Amino acid sequence: MFERILVVCDGNICRSPTVAAMLAAARPDKRISSAGLVGLEGHDMDSTARDVAAAQGLECGPHQARKLDRALCQDADLILVMEGRQRDRIIQQFPEASGKTFLLSHWNGGRDIPDPYRRGREVFERIYPLMRQATDAWLKKL
Repeated sequence: MFERILVVCDGNICRSPTVAAMLAAARPDKRISSAGLVGLEGHDMDSTARDVAAAQGLECGPHQARKLDRALCQDADLILVMEGRQRDRIIQQFPEASGKTFLLSHWNGGRDIPDPYRRGREVFERIYPLMRQATDAWLKKL
């Protein structure tokens, strides 16, 4: 049903690559990718995000940030976003993606997962379990 999953945040360097790595580790049979609404194109994953993930036993492989576009939306069976405003923006820009764009936390409360970018490590450490819980809830549905 959901074979191609796209995870979206703002810059595609913190939350979306982390969640994509979580999904890929649990479901190697799926095609998991990530992108950002503003996409810091060409940037590697944020080093703090990578370090926090590694401390939790999650290996995040090589990453190169990219910006969300219509082709990525069309190719995905499911688009997972971190915040309601991101879902709204995707629907506004790419209305054809409205029926397949959901909050990552859809199955566990529907709350936004805040952006830790340029904040201290403790913020990344506080947000990591939120991403893990929401991802685990989706994994039960995939």
